[in-house]
Amino acid sequence: HVELEKRLAEFKGTEAAVCFTSAYAANASAVQTLLGKHDIVVSDQLNHASIIDAVRVAGVKNKFAYKHSDMADLEAKLQEARELQKTPKPDGEHPLILIITDGVFSMDGDLADLPTICDLAKKYDALTMVDDAHGEGVLGKGGRGVVNHFGLEGVVDIEIGSLSKAFSVMGGFIAAKQPLIDHYMMNARQRLMSIALTIPDTAALLEAVTMLGESEELVEKLWGNVDYLKKGFVDRGFDIGHSETPIIPVMIGDEDKAKAFSQKLFEKGVFASPIVFPMVPRGTARVRVIVSASFSQGDCDAGLKAFEEVAAELR
Repeated sequence: HVELEKRLAEFKGTEAAVCFTSAYAANASAVQTLLGKHDIVVSDQLNHASIIDAVRVAGVKNKFAYKHSDMADLEAKLQEARELQKTPKPDGEHPLILIITDGVFSMDGDLADLPTICDLAKKYDALTMVDDAHGEGVLGKGGRGVVNHFGLEGVVDIEIGSLSKAFSVMGGFIAAKQPLIDHYMMNARQRLMSIALTIPDTAALLEAVTMLGESEELVEKLWGNVDYLKKGFVDRGFDIGHSETPIIPVMIGDEDKAKAFSQKLFEKGVFASPIVFPMVPRGTARVRVIVSASFSQGDCDAGLKAFEEVAAELR
């Protein structure tokens, strides 16, 4: 377990890392262990439910949600937060301001504007936390994630990672500077009061990190498949939103139709989940395609053909 945490830190370009049994628990720990009820959170409106729950568990009273990826609105919220920060906490310390964002937004596949977020964090003396669950194994050199993609190692304060998506096992982790990781190791309830990852899972994760660290071949193949499928969907008249990643939302709109579309795809041997309310607002249902490096071109062609056939059947 210690070796895995060391290797994850090296992979992410941070001083240290600490593992948890899930990324959900890692998010909860990252917020709850660091903030108290008098601190301040500024969060993207479309952040993952685990982030929303983490803030609730922490009991933070001063919460701001900025419009999705709207940097002007983020700055407006930070200006309000800075005014609140002028009032000391009961212990005499000034409140911390923590900006939290997904790196890759899981329902639309778009990226957070991390360079601007980090600039604003510096301007307003705020900490930054990025949930990179959908960035690892996908973005950056050899899949090192969204922070590496933007060249912001050492700038982002807290990175949350998932070990159950691109790493294909289970678990989650926090990566950060050594003093912060030491604080989490000694105080995070989700670590202290829970069991560690199993030995087989840990061994598999060490091998996964080794594979990504040794070669960029898998990541390059993944992006070849992404480009091929995105072009295929667009050429066939599908609306895939503004995805910048291997998460491709095929927009349907109607929720019942999205469910029917997914079921018919499954009957044709294609698994693509329907994403409906409350995961997304009503009227924006979609079938979400998650691209894999394991797909052959034949797999991609078969998937596109199935989408075309189902669209014709449901027209």
